[in-house]
Parts: sequence; structure tokens; C-alpha cells
Amino acid sequence: MFAVIKTGGRQYRVVPDDVLEIGKIAGDVGTIVQLGEVLVVGADTPVIGNPNVPGASVAAEVLDHKRGAKVIAFKKRRRKNSRRKRGYRDEITVLRITEILTDGKAPSIGPRPKREKIEAKPADDADEAPKASAKKAVAKKAAAKAPAKTAAKKAPAKKAAAKGKSDKK
Repeated sequence: MFAVIKTGGRQYRVVPDDVLEIGKIAGDVGTIVQLGEVLVVGADTPVIGNPNVPGASVAAEVLDHKRGAKVIAFKKRRRKNSRRKRGYRDEITVLRITEILTDGKAPSIGPRPKREKIEAKPADDADEAPKASAKKAVAKKAAAKAPAKTAAKKAPAKKAAAKGKSDKK
């Protein structure tokens, strides 16, 4: 089942679980809002509204409110340094469509619970002990070799710069 909705002067074809970015609408993050301007409800037999389908609405969960990309308009004239740059950012609401309702029904699906982050569990200490000691042994060997190499490859001293030639009065 799909629906064509109108919001913010634009039309969107939506199905359940779609994520949309639309013009800003009222509603807190995590709440369910109902969009009432449904132009078409499509299924086996589509219903076309005149202008809206009576009793139809779309329920959506508000995911986020944010600002969109910056839109910049330039005005360039022939003269030097006469550019003008003006811009603005649209206010955007991100929605997830939860269900398409007909016959004046109320939304039955609530907002989804937020996912919890799963932290990595540390492995047994017995497994880590041999790895740590092996790493320490490699580090000690590398530290012992490093001073011997630096002493052998010492750079020659630089000569002092010539004086007196660049001072002209």
C-alpha cells in the first residue's frame, strides 16, 4: 500500500518505513504526527481524492529536526568588486512513515524504541597475558637496536653561512 501526501507545498509518494526529509513541521523528536493531506491511497484499487481522500491520513515518527544545505544566490555585475552573496538554510524535519490510515482510524503503532549500544566485552585475562608479554619483548628488542643505529648514522655538521656579502650600505 502506498500514499501520495502533500506537505510544505510538495508532494511525496510514501510507503511504510520510508524516511523523508520535509519542510519543518511541529512535533518533538520521537513523537508520532499525522499528515492529513492525502491525495492518493494506492492498493489493489487506488482511491484518488478530490482534492484529498476523505478519512485518510499518514502516521509518521519524527526522527530529527535539522537545518538543510546552504543555498547561495550570486549576483555578478561587470564592475570590479561588486559581487553580492546571499544565502539561507531550510529548516528540515526527518520523518519515518509508520503506517497509512484510512476510514478516519487513529495510529496504532507507536515510536520505535532507540537501539542500545553494545559494548565489546574484554576477553579472558589468561588469553591476553601471553600476547602482552610477547609485545613487550618485541618492544625491548627494538629499543635495544635503536641507539646503535642512531650512533652509526650521524649527520655531518653544517657549515656556517658566509657573512658580510649581503650587507650593502
